[in-house]
Amino acid sequence: QVELVESGGGLVQAGGSLRLSCAASGSSIGLGTMGWSRQVPGKQRELVATITRTGTTNYADSVKGRFTIAADNAKNSVYLEMNGLKPEDTAVYYCHSAVILGTGVTYTAWGQGTQVTVSS
Repeated sequence: QVELVESGGGLVQAGGSLRLSCAASGSSIGLGTMGWSRQVPGKQRELVATITRTGTTNYADSVKGRFTIAADNAKNSVYLEMNGLKPEDTAVYYCHSAVILGTGVTYTAWGQGTQVTVSS
């Protein structure tokens, strides 16, 4: 079983920066694409950014040019550098990863979430 643990959330003023980290642990880890999503209470979870094992990235239009996703495959970790934060970025941010089992079956593992609050 894979466990994802996020860190780095907090309170920041508009225009500020935060860096989120997420580390995956578990036995016989086979990970695929990793990413970050966010959710505001009462709204659907929104995909923010993803990164493949080969480093291909993808971003939501709302964060392009402000957020950067990076990964360290050796550490089974993914990071989200957030700059130019806006109040509308306030949400719980979740780390996620495709997990590939020995049988070839895949599923998505999720972290517990970390709160990011941007004050105006």
